[in-house]
Amino acid sequence: MRQAHNVPVLMYHHITPHGGMIAATPQVFEQQIAGLARAGYRSLDTREFLGHLRGEPVPPKSVLITFDDGYLDNWVHAHPVLQRYGMKAVLFVVTGWVGEGAPRPHAGQGAAPDCPDHHACMQRVEQGRHDEVMARWSELQAMRAAGTFEIYSHTHSHTRWDKQYAQDPARKCEMLERDLALSRQALEQHMGTAGEQLCWPQGYFDADYLRIAQAAGFHYLYTTDAFGQNVAGTDPLHIHRFAVSNRGGSWLLRRLALVGHPFFGPRYHAWKAWKKRRRSRA
Repeated sequence: MRQAHNVPVLMYHHITPHGGMIAATPQVFEQQIAGLARAGYRSLDTREFLGHLRGEPVPPKSVLITFDDGYLDNWVHAHPVLQRYGMKAVLFVVTGWVGEGAPRPHAGQGAAPDCPDHHACMQRVEQGRHDEVMARWSELQAMRAAGTFEIYSHTHSHTRWDKQYAQDPARKCEMLERDLALSRQALEQHMGTAGEQLCWPQGYFDADYLRIAQAAGFHYLYTTDAFGQNVAGTDPLHIHRFAVSNRGGSWLLRRLALVGHPFFGPRYHAWKAWKKRRRSRA
């Protein structure tokens, strides 16, 4: 039986009519998910994906779909699309931003709440108005029960402790340990389990981060590094993901065919990494 060589991991943040930075509109997102379904792609759950990294076979057209932060629009707009096409995804939530309360309507249930762009979301988070733009625990529970999302940690505060304590490594480590402990505690309290998966805020990590995450029980770590393939034997502490643009389903299918190819994929990644290094030196 044929099996996947590489499993691309897609990275989303927002699905909102307002578009903007790191966002796809609901119309484009549906085109992308519908395109995957028509082309015969299967969205894996994390058990299947991690099995693939250990060498267990998965179908040739396999992807892992991930979302970062835990915005309200993931419930309002992404959840019903995934449900409509029988797809599933992973949501890495900033647990300190998740609120209480009853589930709000999602698209298709009547008057769904407005979901602003990323800049407006960050403004409201900074003002302490998290509940206006972030998903609630009840909504996360409903998505997990529906089979559209698995819920894992994106830390408790989304803080770059390496920047906060650049001159005090011991304090950096202490605060990261506390942050991960609070995130695990919140997930266990509200979701029943925290799992072993963690996504780094802004994709940053160093040797201290890796050591502390593993000590906290997180053994599968997701990056924002797009320049590599997730093949059998890939380091579970360095899982590659690429950001999905607000472009149609045909664009996504072409990108998947390229990055997943056993010959052209590594060469494409090497070229993109070279271009990035060249820009950083300019």
